Amino acid sequence: MEPWPALAWALLLSLLADCLKAAQSRDFTVKDIIYLHPSTTPYPGGFKCFTCEKAADNYECNRWAPDIYCPRETRYCYTQHIMENTGNSISVTKRCVPLEECLSTGCVDFEQEGRKVCTSCCEGNICNLPLPRNETDATFATTSPINQTTGHPHCVSVIISCLCVLLGLTS
Repeated sequence: MEPWPALAWALLLSLLADCLKAAQSRDFTVKDIIYLHPSTTPYPGGFKCFTCEKAADNYECNRWAPDIYCPRETRYCYTQHIMENTGNSISVTKRCVPLEECLSTGCVDFEQEGRKVCTSCCEGNICNLPLPRNETDATFATTSPINQTTGHPHCVSVIISCLCVLLGLTS
C-alpha cells in the first residue's frame, strides 16, 4: 500500500473526529452561565420571594408568583397559611417583608371557626417554597444574625495599643 492513501485516511479520520467533538454537547462553564444569564439584581444582595395574595393552595401560589425582586427595604420572605383543622388549605399568602412582620411566627388555632393559621418567615432567595402546617414548620429561619451590630472604629486602635504594651513594643 502506498503511503499517500494511508496519510489521506488518517487526515480524513482526524477531521471527522474534530467534527464529532464539535457536535457533542458539553458542560456549561461559569463563564457560559454568566453570559447566558447575566445578573440583573437591582441592588447588591437582591433576592426574590414567592408572592401571592390569598391563593387557593401552595401550588397555585408558587405557579403564578411573579418573578420580581423584593424591594430594598425588605429582607425576608413571609408565608401565611390558613387551613381547615383537617389540614386542607383555605388560603395562602406569600410576600417580601421587613423584620417587623416576622417577629410573630407560629400557629394559632381558631377552634370555633374550624381553622388554623400558621405563619413563617425565612431569609434567602425564594426560600418560602413550602407551607407552614404546624409549629415545627412555622418558624423564623435566618441565615444571618438578626441583631447585626457594628464594632466601634476606635476598638481596633485600642486593641493594637494594648498588644504593643504587652509585647513591650512601646518606648
